[in-house]
Amino acid sequence: MENYKGLAASEGIGVGEVFLVPASASRVIPQYAIQEFDINVEWYRLEVAIERVRQRFESQMSTVNSQYADILQTYIVMLSDTEFLGQVRSQLSKSFQNIESVLHKKASEMAAVLRSSGDEYLSERASDITDVFGQVVDELLGYKPFDYDLVPEGKVVVADSVSPADAVALFRRKLVGLVASEGGVTSHLAILARNNRLPAVLGIKGITSKLESGQQVVVDGTQGLVIANPDEKTLKKYRKSELAKQKETKGLAKLKGKAATTADGVSFTLLANIGSPEEAQLALDEGAEGIGLFRTEFLFMGAVQDARKSGSSGVHSVSETAQLAAYRQVLEIMGERPVIIRTLDTGGDKLIKEAGIHTDSEQNPLLGNRAIRLTLAHKSLFKRQLRALYRASVYGNLKIMLPLVTHGIQVVETLELIAEVKRELAAEEIPFRPDVPVGIMVETAAAAVSADIFAAHSDFFSIGTNDLTQYVLGIDRENPSVAELYDDKNVAVLRLIKYTVDCAEKAGIPVSVCGEMAGSPDRALLLAGLGVRTMSMVPTRIGVIKKALASHKLKELEDMANGSLSGDFKMSQGKGSGKTRS
Repeated sequence: MENYKGLAASEGIGVGEVFLVPASASRVIPQYAIQEFDINVEWYRLEVAIERVRQRFESQMSTVNSQYADILQTYIVMLSDTEFLGQVRSQLSKSFQNIESVLHKKASEMAAVLRSSGDEYLSERASDITDVFGQVVDELLGYKPFDYDLVPEGKVVVADSVSPADAVALFRRKLVGLVASEGGVTSHLAILARNNRLPAVLGIKGITSKLESGQQVVVDGTQGLVIANPDEKTLKKYRKSELAKQKETKGLAKLKGKAATTADGVSFTLLANIGSPEEAQLALDEGAEGIGLFRTEFLFMGAVQDARKSGSSGVHSVSETAQLAAYRQVLEIMGERPVIIRTLDTGGDKLIKEAGIHTDSEQNPLLGNRAIRLTLAHKSLFKRQLRALYRASVYGNLKIMLPLVTHGIQVVETLELIAEVKRELAAEEIPFRPDVPVGIMVETAAAAVSADIFAAHSDFFSIGTNDLTQYVLGIDRENPSVAELYDDKNVAVLRLIKYTVDCAEKAGIPVSVCGEMAGSPDRALLLAGLGVRTMSMVPTRIGVIKKALASHKLKELEDMANGSLSGDFKMSQGKGSGKTRS
């Protein structure tokens, strides 16, 4: 019996035989010189290949559910990225190399930049780039990859990687589990696996060389564990867990159309955290009453490559039009439900160090020039995003959220910039909603301790418990030597959450929690006892939290919270809740 640890990408237990996807034949990208008069011919070949791939995606869209369709639509948009294709055309004209080698090189360069960004979500978008334009290269070469329609039903598929386009065929095969060497919890493959409720463990390097077809395995998508050749005791344990999980899933499905309430009828609002437009439909399908956090960093992935190649000292941001399209898509999917969109939260430890903005070397990027600090320092970037947001406001119930606010002047400056944007849009006769609520994330001690002051200048609060815990305790969760001390149930963290909630209530403004605490049953119950009535979480946790709330009366939860606030260290020694930053 061998155990392999990976990333818990999709919850559940799967027990079955391995189907090992054959490793793709090493695709050799030819490189040869062309003449100047060949450039137009090579470009025409590329246009034909792109059109064939586009048509393939479009034909698939008519046969899949909305979740797949949204991802395929994203891929189609990528095929039309004029900035990227302009770089390819420029390189073709300069290098006098065949189009396959030029396209492969440019796509690989952009993917490498994203992988080195330090941002998990953007790193996963690198896979999308290599997948989409890899298919174009395949089309140019006449290369035929593995046909996933050949996978037998009822198997555990083990592969190096699976593209979302291939997943369309794969998830029709009634699998019991999925294991891959590549991919992360925010990858499109992980999203699709969760949407299909297929247990999945990703990111196990070299797993295809360790397992064989026909071998029996257990896929524990909750713990991120793959067990090969399990003994009878282990099989019995997991089969029992599998049946219990199936029963639980059926029970949770019954809660989708029901309101979230405690046993004594106290109502709660459960929202979803998403990082891309295609996740909005998943949130809706899981019963989300709105979007509590829409991360916008994914939109700026192309800006990295542009700025680096141009040698500019400023960021070449994604266009206002492209941002508008993404925001509009989410707002239209959610209808009248609220959608809280967070302005660009990047810098230092994330994307911006690669994007051409000059910043001094930072010893501790998490305490440096990031989030609202960075966007206010680069107002053209910020203004472009605000214009797109206000233009999108007519398509739904938009709220704008500012990250990492620590000083009142940051809110004042942002509101001044918003006023300027409104004047411009009005002068251009572009429709927008002038009354869009603007709130802040409470994720530092400065914001929490000053919540009474910020409440007078904010339309709402959203507490980011992940960063709040990290900043309050002075603990870097990525540092293994201190990660065990990360404790979002620490009395200092809980007291700041309670104070923030009380200040919001006194000021008459809404407050929610969008950190990892909201998606953990025991912590969500604690938040409820502290007075939180709106929580935002990963979409697939909504049913779990509904069930947890329905099992307790409010008085029980308040007693639990009061005990934790009292300073009883025995009650506040919980370990960390994960590494996903909000």
